[in-house]
Amino acid sequence: MKIVFFGPPGSGKGTQAKLLANELSIVHLSTGDILRDKLNEGDSLSFKLKEIMSSGNLVSDEILNQIISKKLMSQECSNGYILDGYPRTISQSDFLLSFAKSNGFYINIIFNFKIDFKIVEERIILRSKQEQRSDDNIDVIKTRIDKYIEETFPVSQFFSKNFSQNFHNIDASQEVSEIQKELMNIIKKAKNK
Repeated sequence: MKIVFFGPPGSGKGTQAKLLANELSIVHLSTGDILRDKLNEGDSLSFKLKEIMSSGNLVSDEILNQIISKKLMSQECSNGYILDGYPRTISQSDFLLSFAKSNGFYINIIFNFKIDFKIVEERIILRSKQEQRSDDNIDVIKTRIDKYIEETFPVSQFFSKNFSQNFHNIDASQEVSEIQKELMNIIKKAKNK
């Protein structure tokens, strides 16, 4: 099962991806986690990433495509995965689709988490207090939401138009358990097709 999650930062994608990955015994590929792991490697790329991420800007498509494609072809992804935070731009989306085609796989389900941005801000501020995350202050949040609207929202629209049978909008303001139930129902239906 190959799944893609879309939605603004703070919409609960990460939480749902973790729950779903456990439930389905597949890998949760969060670009945020992958990049944070990379930051700890201490090489020149990690210093470059640190600079980009602390300002709230997004990592270049070229760097991300490289890291992600390597991951997708790894043994740990052979049973499937949830892509959370990728593709973020039209060029990443083009890369992913041509990469999928040339490697003989396709995306089974696309979930789009929809939520009011005011709720997002409140959630992220709470999360930053709980997790002491330096990338969760109000200026960075606003930058990330603006970037989402400008770059990622058009990508979700593209998938919505071109993969309408596999594309599902999710009301991300619901309780965690409600969202999880909804995702599992959609997945069960997809498996039975």
